[in-house]
Amino acid sequence: MAQKNNSYGNQSISSLKGADRVRKRPSVIFGSDGLEGCEHAVFEIMSNAIDEAREGHGDLITVTRFEDGSIQVEDQGRGCPVDWNETEQKFNWELVFCELYAGGKYNNLDGDNYEYSLGLNGLGACATQYASEYFDAVIWRDGFKYTLHFEKGENIGGLKKEPTDRGRKTGSTFRWKPDLEVFTDINVPVDYYLDTMKRQAVVNAGVTFRFKNQVGSRFETTDFRYDNGIQDYVSELVGEDALTQPVFWQTERKGRDRADKPEYKVKLSVSFCFSNRVQVIEHYHNSSWLEYGGSPDKAVRSAFVSAIDGWLKGQNKYTKSESKITFNDIQDALVLVSNDFSTQTSYENQTKKAINNKFVQEAMTDFLRSQLEVYFIENPQEAQKIGEQVLINKRARENAEKTRLNIKKKLTGTMDLANRVQKFVDCRTKDISKRELYIVEGDSAMGSVKMSRDAEYQGIMPVRGKILNCLKADYGKIFKSEIITDLLKVLGCGVEVKDRHAKDMAAFDLSALRWNKVVICTDADVDGFQIRTLILTMLYRLTPTLIQEGYVYIAESPLYEITCKEKTWFAYSDKEKNDIVASLEGKKCEVQRSKGLGENEPDMMWLTTMNPETRRLIKVMPEDVERTAYIFDLLLGDDLAGRKSHIADNGHKYLELADIS
Repeated sequence: MAQKNNSYGNQSISSLKGADRVRKRPSVIFGSDGLEGCEHAVFEIMSNAIDEAREGHGDLITVTRFEDGSIQVEDQGRGCPVDWNETEQKFNWELVFCELYAGGKYNNLDGDNYEYSLGLNGLGACATQYASEYFDAVIWRDGFKYTLHFEKGENIGGLKKEPTDRGRKTGSTFRWKPDLEVFTDINVPVDYYLDTMKRQAVVNAGVTFRFKNQVGSRFETTDFRYDNGIQDYVSELVGEDALTQPVFWQTERKGRDRADKPEYKVKLSVSFCFSNRVQVIEHYHNSSWLEYGGSPDKAVRSAFVSAIDGWLKGQNKYTKSESKITFNDIQDALVLVSNDFSTQTSYENQTKKAINNKFVQEAMTDFLRSQLEVYFIENPQEAQKIGEQVLINKRARENAEKTRLNIKKKLTGTMDLANRVQKFVDCRTKDISKRELYIVEGDSAMGSVKMSRDAEYQGIMPVRGKILNCLKADYGKIFKSEIITDLLKVLGCGVEVKDRHAKDMAAFDLSALRWNKVVICTDADVDGFQIRTLILTMLYRLTPTLIQEGYVYIAESPLYEITCKEKTWFAYSDKEKNDIVASLEGKKCEVQRSKGLGENEPDMMWLTTMNPETRRLIKVMPEDVERTAYIFDLLLGDDLAGRKSHIADNGHKYLELADIS
């Protein structure tokens, strides 16, 4: 067998250069090499237009989605400088479109260019250009029209400059087509544009965001504009039956994240009201929607709990020894949108879904707390409505929690499940409709699944060793098996067994099931198939309703990885493998058996097994329960003669899978 070259010396280190810095590693810049990354590239170009509009340069931004997959963003800004830069001894177009971390927002400490910038990191135009099949820029400024054309990260034809007769017109138009060699999917859906542009209209008051979608030979146009920004948006969200009327507060503060860090400016604004029908909380920073919140979310939680709890205590609204409210009690009735800007921003990553500025959190907490205290004094009727609604939410939550715990106690006692069941890893959400339990084989597979899962809604239960054959074992052995009883406790629904050995198990109650999906995830080999069958057998004998009602799934693991020119395909059968190889005819490709779950990289594991967008799940829904019972009993039961006959008749079909040396 050929030996691998294990030399690792000075010549082993290399760096990506030019367009390859983005084209070969798009997820580093855009957060993903899939559709989400392609969408983020769109937002990067939009961000530059938004920064111009917010500085007072134009009030219309037009985004066009063409049928051929190309995208165009047009603004009325000052026009990006592209001519010769004496300081840098380069053309500005080279800096803007061909240099990462270059732009007009770095030399900006005095705020001359952009006081509050969304496109802050200097990556957007260059990274998007690099990741495109082609990228065209048309810029009007200084009485000239400038044009540039790029293909796959390379400039074609240089800078073209000509006088324009369009008067004092300024602005930029960028049209590009995302490259399928970079992103796995470039079909950015209409809904993404509508959602993103509406959000931007909300937080950029007075700017019109126009979306044009090509359908055949015509364009469907949708405009978004909020003259009063977030206050209009909150009024729209809550409708006419709000518990309290929307309010709008704003302020500016200066401070620093640490004593030795530079001082920066923060502009804070928030609009909110209370409702017993609608609940929405959204945070924006420098126009970017903070999907995961960060500093503003922490500030809102702290300020609202402190202020409302203080009012309830001052009005003696708590009963004797009653516990303090939590933010969940407030959130259930709160419609709030915050829109903040800062001259320095610390995003958690390039995709700008959360910020962690300490001063932003401190300033916003202090501002909201003091404003709420004044609001409650000046608006006693509103304060009364808010306090009563929050207490109703709190007491309803506590009653529901008591009921839930009583049901849980029947099965698991009062101990915390995650601590009580060895190596079980729960997920964060309590929403049963979203929770998924992955049953995996062994510690190594569990480690891989744990690193690749979405911890928000995917839990993990490892099966240690071989599980009992529940068709052959009696109930005494079954309910002494820690593997089986632990799995039943995690499922939470009890068992459909009336036997004295099941006395410690709750009677079956489908409504007590803690999961929306129960996914059996094993290696695509003989051992994995056996463990999968044993788990299915256990569920079939003890909780058959889970199978009949469609809660049980099998995660298909790929059999092969096919690599060609640094792109990878996964095949789940020999036919798929052959089809993929045939489609790559004439190209050099490498085909190898896929690794076991425990050996997979987290990214690959997420892509093939965990990601709802790309994974393959087989729903276990037997159409004929008697037939299923017969096959289980034949393969795993006591009918030795029947099993031998079945193997004799059908075994030749599976010789290639047999572990025979």
